[in-house]
Amino acid sequence: MSGATPLFDRRQFLKASGAAFLAGLSPAGARAALSADALFASAYRGEDGRFGIATLTERGELVDRALLPDRAHGLAYSPATDRLVAFARRPGTYMMALSRRGLAEPVVVTAAEGRHFYGHGCFSPDGRLLYACENDFDARRGVIGVYDATDGFRRKGEFSSFGVGPHDLSISDDGRLLIVANGGIETHPDFGRTKLNLDRMEPSLALIGATDGRLVEKHGLPAHLSHLSTRHIDTDGKGRIWFACQYEGARDDRPPLAGSFAPGEEIRFLALPEDVTEGLALYVGAIAVNRSEGLVGLASPKGGFAVTVDMDSGRVVDRRRLASAAGIAPAPGGFALSSYDGHFRDKKLALTFDQHIAALSTRHL
Repeated sequence: MSGATPLFDRRQFLKASGAAFLAGLSPAGARAALSADALFASAYRGEDGRFGIATLTERGELVDRALLPDRAHGLAYSPATDRLVAFARRPGTYMMALSRRGLAEPVVVTAAEGRHFYGHGCFSPDGRLLYACENDFDARRGVIGVYDATDGFRRKGEFSSFGVGPHDLSISDDGRLLIVANGGIETHPDFGRTKLNLDRMEPSLALIGATDGRLVEKHGLPAHLSHLSTRHIDTDGKGRIWFACQYEGARDDRPPLAGSFAPGEEIRFLALPEDVTEGLALYVGAIAVNRSEGLVGLASPKGGFAVTVDMDSGRVVDRRRLASAAGIAPAPGGFALSSYDGHFRDKKLALTFDQHIAALSTRHL
């Protein structure tokens, strides 16, 4: 869309990242970075079977790659410090932090004893703290690990997530509230990715004090939607929280799959057209908000389908088919989409992307 605020400013990028970042790129990568209007990051698996993080332009050009110890899922990015963290796919036990300014070596952190990562986390607005979704699997409860990003990502402690299976995590713009999507699904590393409590799921969305870990408010789902796992979240510029779900009930049910709420309000589900709900195939794998354009994007790898919704009216403004649609992130003109089979926007790469995309310099949107 014309007039949209650019996601990425080349001059700001050069000032922040400097010669160290550009010097480490291939000539083609440096040219792509210098001509880009937006940059993104996504976990991937290469043709050689190794896992890593790819940095790409809005045109799908590969700027850079960094290897990871194992498969990753989600990413956390701090515009304040230009650091990027990749989280292991559940029930993985590592996260790796990279400095995109080339100021430090990557830091690999192992989960605390009795914990594993769920694949998501977020930075505080100033980039000094990192919060990670974790499982206290013996106690069957979710926790939020708190890490000091100024001290080698030392684990300072943890907060309760006030639910089971905290999958995704965000933070309010003022840094006061953590926003947790407790998927309600119990797992244990002894059983891999097996879901252990589908007969007694407890999905919820919780707002937690970011400094003291106190429960501010919690939104459980009604009994008839107890199989609707709250999985992914994003926030808009007005403080409204948008969430997306995957359904673990009967295949012929047609529950709502996304919604929103503001602090102090009840949950409101999106009333999507029947054909859109069918296209999402009971599984929204990723959600993103484009703040500057007033849009919410949903992607379904199971349905091979993505939809864009006007956040004010709830009207569907775009829908598209993309086999194995995986990640979605705000981009100039709407959203960037990736797929498990290597598509990024309109380009096909020799990589298989994982389920999420991080938009770099997201504060511009």
